[in-house]
Order: sequence, then C-alpha cells, then structure tokens
Amino acid sequence: MGAIRRVLITGVAGFLGSHLCDRLIARGCEVLGMDNLLTGKEENIVHLLGHPQFRFIRYDVCEYLYIEGPVDAVLHFASPASPKDYLEYPIHTLKVGAFGTHKALGVARVKDARFVLASTSEVYGDPLVNPQPETYWGNVNPISPRGVYDEAKRFAEAMTMAYHRYHGLDTRIVRIFNTYGPRMRPNDGRVVSNFIVQALREEPLTVYGDGSQTRSFCFVDDLVDAVLAVLDHPPDRSVEERTNRAFLHRNGDSDDSIHAPINLGNPEEHTVEELARLVLALNALGSHRRRLAPLDLEALDRETRALMAEAGSTEALARYASPLLDLRTTATAVYLQDLIALTGPTPEMEAIRAPALALVTPGGAFSDPPVTLRLLERLQNCRVVCLQARHWIPTEQPEAMREAIEGWCLAL
Repeated sequence: MGAIRRVLITGVAGFLGSHLCDRLIARGCEVLGMDNLLTGKEENIVHLLGHPQFRFIRYDVCEYLYIEGPVDAVLHFASPASPKDYLEYPIHTLKVGAFGTHKALGVARVKDARFVLASTSEVYGDPLVNPQPETYWGNVNPISPRGVYDEAKRFAEAMTMAYHRYHGLDTRIVRIFNTYGPRMRPNDGRVVSNFIVQALREEPLTVYGDGSQTRSFCFVDDLVDAVLAVLDHPPDRSVEERTNRAFLHRNGDSDDSIHAPINLGNPEEHTVEELARLVLALNALGSHRRRLAPLDLEALDRETRALMAEAGSTEALARYASPLLDLRTTATAVYLQDLIALTGPTPEMEAIRAPALALVTPGGAFSDPPVTLRLLERLQNCRVVCLQARHWIPTEQPEAMREAIEGWCLAL
C-alpha cells in the first residue's frame, strides 16, 4: 500500500472524528467526511466547509454506501458514544455497530483500503481486572441498558476480524478509553464535561460514591496522535497469513500484531475526587462555589518579581510548572464556557490587562516560564490561561506564547 492520500471518515462531525479530520487535512490528505448528524455537530467541521481538501457527505453509514474514486483508508468512527446518547438512541447504536461497520468494511474491501475501527474500553464491560489488557475478554451484561453500546462495539470488532481473516483486509481496531478536550458537548454525560459545566454554573459537583473510584483521562490531541500512529503502521501480516485457516485451530487472542485490538488511553489514573478538586481550582471556585477575592495587583507584582529572581533555578521551574493535565483541562473548560455562553470579560480580566501586556513587551518577564505559569495560576479565572495552553510549557516557544497573550489582551 502506498501513501495514504484519500481518507473516508465516518462520524466526522463527532468529537474524535472532527479532530482526526483536522489532523489529516493538515497532513495534506483529502478527507471525505460522512455523518448523519444524529449526535455529531456541524459546528465541529464548519471551519472546513469549502476547504479544497474536504468534502462533507450528510448520510447514514447504515444505508447502501458508494464512494467515487480511490480511497486509501477508512476510519469508522460513527456511533453514539456518550452514555446519554446511546441510552437515548439504543437501536441506532446497535445498527451503526452492525450495519454501519458492515457497510464501511465493504467500502474498504472494494477500494483495497486500510480500515480502522473505533472501538471502546466498554467492550470490557464491568471489568474484574484492572487495568485491562487487550487479552481480557471482559465482564459484560448484554441485556443491561448500557449493553447496547458494549455489544455493538463487540460485534463491530468481530465483524472487522472476520473481514481480516476471510477477505484478507488490512484492518486495525483501537479500543478508546476516556478522552477529553475541546468539542466535547456540555451535556454528553461524561465526568469531565459534567464537572466543568457544573463548576462554570457555580453548581455543586455531582460525585457518585466517595470519589475514590479512578479513571484515566487522555487529551484528545494525544488520542489522535495514537490513532494516526496505528493507521500509519505498516501491516505485519501478508494477505496469505491473514487468510490462513490455521486460526481456526488456535487461540489468536494473544497475538502481538498491529491487526489485533489495541488499547488507547492514558495509563495514569486519577480519582474522581482529584478531578473534581482540579476543576474547582481551575475555575476559581471554592468549596461553596464562591469567586476568589479580587486580584491584589500590588501583591501580584511582588510575587512576580520574586518569581523572576528564581527563574534561573531548575527547581523553581519544576515547582511552578503546572501539570499538563491542569492546562489541558483548562482549555477544555474555556471551550465549554464559550459554548454555553456563560460569561464575558469579567472585572478580574479587565484588571490584569495592563500587567499582562507588560509581560509581553520587550524586556518583560515573559521569557521566564516559571514566572508566566505562576502568573497564569493566579489568573486561572481568566481566559488568558486557556489560549493554546497545552503548548505554553516548552521554553523554546516564547514567541508563540507572547503572541497568544498579546492577542487576548488586545481583544478585551
């Protein structure tokens, strides 16, 4: 198979599908994006409409599927994926896992294209093993309300492996764990968006149990990196090896192959309580949902000068550099805040305009990451912390950091 140049993405208007589309277009690929907009949102791809490398097809992948011209890869990401969605659309969830996967595999077979199935960690059901290796078969109740999603994805995996073994199709299966980031829907029922929206509305955070249960949270950019790495990896079985009927006489579940299911997510777990505390801190809300006191600019100036004096210290950098999870969660919060239009510029934002502009002027403190990050922590209630926040830590990008803050200040 040559270079991947033309790609079909089903579910392109969804959270993950739209981010994959952006990245593939940035790589120079032509993308055919298909979505029936049952749960996908056109706003996620509106910036691509009219782009010469993008074509949007509003269509249900469960119906007869025909694509003109060559296709090098099919990424099947169509499916209701949040608990709210697949409980509201149980039959469609089962249909897109069955009929939709069958139709997408059919296109890949006709076009001799590489096929990537977006599966889920939910195939493990209510696991008795933690963490779950790909060889774990799971603990699933097929007749529970949530079983429609679990079983749809399990069937989709079985169908994908059948095409791999009987038709020799070059297939990949990615089991996606909790992912968060911009373009999440505020009402999708996931814990990250639930907490952020409740905090923005100054409502009590809903924590089930004592909050000690753990979850892994993967930022969407990292998840897209992983999916594309799986897509780009060369096959490790020839067509003859894929269709060798020896698999009928052995258990191939433990095969170490790019064609076997692959878990994608963040291996580091956090408790739900930790996430709740993080969201509250990043939204500048106390335990009783009170706003932080107004900024003391004189104290802020004193602290900034003290930090500048320490900026040459590696220990200081480690102490003041916020974890990437903090910054990425903040970026997600601002996306959701904009989406639900809760607030405009606040008095706190107006108050820091001059100090922030001073930071980005020649000779300002901006070249000192510890100073900047600590300042951003103090201003975590403001939008300045969220502009491309996950790219602010590297010291080799001072110009991009300066432009981001300067652009925000001028927009006030």
